[in-house]
Amino acid sequence: MGPKVIVSYDDTANDRDALALGRVFASAGATVSLAYVRHTKESEHAQERLEEREAQALLERGAQALGGNVQRHVVLSASTGEGLWQLAERERADIVVFGSEYRTPVGRVSPGTSATRLLEGAPAAVALAPAGLRDRDSVQVERIGLIPDDGDESAEETAKGLAARLGAKIASSIDEPVDLLVVGSRPEAPEGRVMISASVEYAIENAFSPVLVVPRGVVLPFEPRQSPRLTTA
Repeated sequence: MGPKVIVSYDDTANDRDALALGRVFASAGATVSLAYVRHTKESEHAQERLEEREAQALLERGAQALGGNVQRHVVLSASTGEGLWQLAERERADIVVFGSEYRTPVGRVSPGTSATRLLEGAPAAVALAPAGLRDRDSVQVERIGLIPDDGDESAEETAKGLAARLGAKIASSIDEPVDLLVVGSRPEAPEGRVMISASVEYAIENAFSPVLVVPRGVVLPFEPRQSPRLTTA
């Protein structure tokens, strides 16, 4: 079974970039769901019902963009980052996907407040979509970049699994243009948690492709496609 992926979605342009990245993970065998975080609960019953319906309608639009048959989560939390953190723990998600901060130039990656919160110890990988990814005709991953951290092969093994699943190659140099960048967490990160070093933060700021930050000591379960079995008469 492939990874469980949660896409943070609020129907804004940059969260539609996150949807586009979610489709990439789905093509690699992941099970993708959508999550919308509401920050307050209305005291008036009729208004609360209206807010609930609007949240479901918002997620329905996102689900249709992913093909329709997608699990949806409405989370109530004062903080989007905290709400998604708790949802990731509850659902045992492998990856949480974000669009970039809304002022990010097209083609660049910049984590917003919620993504930054999860990059500080979340129990799941964090994926970041570059601004404008939604406008590409298709998102093909043919070359994967890798920045591992010392003493941990999780990022490397995850990159290899993704490459096998997508039919991609691992770039031989960090200077090569890539379609997806996989990075590891820093050595001080607790097992199973995401924490980035200053060098990885710099790499994210200078990336022109989606970025996947892998928790320390966790290889994400992207499995190679099964070849069809041959039978003989």
